[in-house]
Amino acid sequence: MKYIFVTGGVVSSLGKGLAAASIGTLLERCGLKVTLQKFDPYLNVDPGTMSPFQHGEVYVLNDGAETDLDLGHYERFVHCSLSRLNNLTSGQVFESVLRKERRGDYLGKTVQYIPHVTDEIKNRLYEVTEKSDVDIIITEIGGTVGDMEGHIFLEALRQFALEVGRDNVCFIHVTLLPYIKAAGEMKTKPTQQSVAKLREIGIQPDVIICRTEYDMSEDERRKIAMFCNVEAKNVIAFRDVKNTIYECPLDLSQDKIDRIVTRRLGLDVPAPNLADWQRYVGRVISPSHSIRIAVVGKYIALQDAYKSIYESFTHAGAENDARVEILRIDAEEIEEKGAEAMIGSVDGILVPGGFGDRGIEGKIQTVEYARTKGIPFLGICLGMQVAVIEYARHICGMDDANSTEFDQKTTHPVISLQEEQKGIKAMGATMRLGAYKALIRSGTLAHKLYGKDSVTERHRHRYEFNPAYRDELENAGLVISAVNDEHGLVEVVELPDHPFFIACQYHPEFQSAPNRAHPLFSGLVSAALEHKSHS
Repeated sequence: MKYIFVTGGVVSSLGKGLAAASIGTLLERCGLKVTLQKFDPYLNVDPGTMSPFQHGEVYVLNDGAETDLDLGHYERFVHCSLSRLNNLTSGQVFESVLRKERRGDYLGKTVQYIPHVTDEIKNRLYEVTEKSDVDIIITEIGGTVGDMEGHIFLEALRQFALEVGRDNVCFIHVTLLPYIKAAGEMKTKPTQQSVAKLREIGIQPDVIICRTEYDMSEDERRKIAMFCNVEAKNVIAFRDVKNTIYECPLDLSQDKIDRIVTRRLGLDVPAPNLADWQRYVGRVISPSHSIRIAVVGKYIALQDAYKSIYESFTHAGAENDARVEILRIDAEEIEEKGAEAMIGSVDGILVPGGFGDRGIEGKIQTVEYARTKGIPFLGICLGMQVAVIEYARHICGMDDANSTEFDQKTTHPVISLQEEQKGIKAMGATMRLGAYKALIRSGTLAHKLYGKDSVTERHRHRYEFNPAYRDELENAGLVISAVNDEHGLVEVVELPDHPFFIACQYHPEFQSAPNRAHPLFSGLVSAALEHKSHS
């Protein structure tokens, strides 16, 4: 097994995850099998209980693991299916160490950071090695060099490199190369200081990736190489891309990072075949059509809160030869100003997931606006639940229909807490999480979009369609087009007398990727193009 460790310096949000995913893309197209993982130094066991404003999107894997959003980049850029083994946090590390201490596994020894905590981190690397049928494991370390909480992870990597052999490990350090406008020049000192900090720990980077707004001169490249003890050709420019993040692998390939990494690891492989990736990027950059789709959510202010949804629109747009312009609308503003004023003329509407009652009435107004105006609509998770509430209120005459999440006293709880959720007190990892199978009813829009009788999709929710109201809502015209046969969970609802109105309890955005657009997103974009052509 070969290992690539991606660390970061100077500042956070440099794009380590995109760099790791892009390197994975290039290596995969050299004919190698690749998997990726993320080590996060924060003390939460996972990001499942963290606010989207704190952490961005929580990305859910097939096995139900709630993980960092970078794992979404990994699965989109590389053909790998990840599991809970691919995301490790300090919380998980310390939880495991303390559990072992309470059991007496350490045989009365004093439990210490070294070797017990570092061993726990290394054990995860060995476990992924044992259970992965791949050639290379790429591991991204969250945070920046110099962070107190990240130091123990770097120490573990230093030890691990010695254990598996330095020839089997490539350290890649991502740093900021800032341009000081007043001085009219780039500054290499932050990179020098960051690498110096890394070398204090005992790690010498093999490759330095410099995040930069501008091209790096050869003088700057040589200067960084000299002060950081790397070859000049191993100093890579990672430029701001102009149109889409899917240009990142193409940008990194300019400096032949795939050649540098494979040579470092002693791998003799051909150059990457990027033809399909280049075609895809071309479709993203230069489509023939354009549409506007409103995304009405609760966390609109934060770009990363709906990261996978926005990326899914990029995939679906490329598949339909269209640029999707996203109109981001805060659901609370719709409560104040109304759907007509806030949404206006758009070609499609999406209502995403979320938790809590803030902005719910705005989402319900949004659904009504889409339904009555004949605007193509897709609801996801909470988006499906508010679609059911809206239909119950305005078509079935259940004026106070609601979810028990928002109103415990409603006389029509059309959305209610799952039976198995009742009595659960802990918040972390206690929802319905991960992949579940849904059976699709023939003759429905869902069946037309998927083209199959069953699908497996990823879930993250506590509340669900209340089966006590199924007959009444179906008799009023709401079509239940997919169900989970094992649990009786309603998975998809739709309206047959609408141009395109479908809503699902699961999260389709977690299984969309370049050249593999999700059918529901592709269907919405296609319907939006049709709607635009007739408006």
